[in-house]
Amino acid sequence: MASWLGRLSPRRRIFAAAVTALLAAAVVVAVVSVLVANQDSAAGQPAGYPAQDRPGPVLLVPGYGGNTNSLTILARRIRATGRQATVLHLPGNGTGSLVGDASVLNAAVGHALRGGAPSVDVIGYSAGGVATLLWAREDGGAHKARRIVTLGAPFHGAQLAADGEAFLPNACPAACRQLVPGSSLLSQLAAGITAHRPSWLSLWSIDDKTVDPPDSARLAGAANVPIQSVCPAQQISHSQLPTNPAVTAMVLQAIGTGPVQPTPADCG
Repeated sequence: MASWLGRLSPRRRIFAAAVTALLAAAVVVAVVSVLVANQDSAAGQPAGYPAQDRPGPVLLVPGYGGNTNSLTILARRIRATGRQATVLHLPGNGTGSLVGDASVLNAAVGHALRGGAPSVDVIGYSAGGVATLLWAREDGGAHKARRIVTLGAPFHGAQLAADGEAFLPNACPAACRQLVPGSSLLSQLAAGITAHRPSWLSLWSIDDKTVDPPDSARLAGAANVPIQSVCPAQQISHSQLPTNPAVTAMVLQAIGTGPVQPTPADCG
């Protein structure tokens, strides 16, 4: 190499040395990238997605109406385990567009990540679960959320919203109209394809009279669990989902570092 460079003019020698240095740097970058990818793969997670063994803060998204009381109780239980947990406040008292709710979630996620969090876990209750799905689909949630839990989320709509739209159309605000089965928003979500989704647990109760049918909470690609399939003796209404002890145990297990799927031990 030295004798070859020696035969070049000084200007060409400088150019050749610069090219050699650039090639060497490119090789180093490629090697580091392979090592990082292999490390992520060894951890069971594709490169570019949150590591499952590094939990970050937890964000809780309220349902229709925006009431935060029940989620505040759940957040308190999460904080008792040493995790950060924040209940979001939605615009329009939680009756505005679910697209706007997803934007609020995205802003909160961005704030957490800029603050140094490795990722977030998200818990979406009722219509908040639909807003969470919108966020995961439209705002790159797969690269930001480590795990997601939804409670009684009407991914396929709710008959109550359809009745409200039919009998009192002027009293059915944006979120109500979006939760009518077959709405353009829900149809868009059902037709959407997600190449990679965060580890996702969708829980619902067969006693739910608000989200009717209750299995509207079923989401393709998620771990879909009617609570009574794990805890047959539990009687849980829609409003009790965030505070019921068995549900809380399932949520805490799902946002840990172990398997997402709940077990009978969660029945307490």
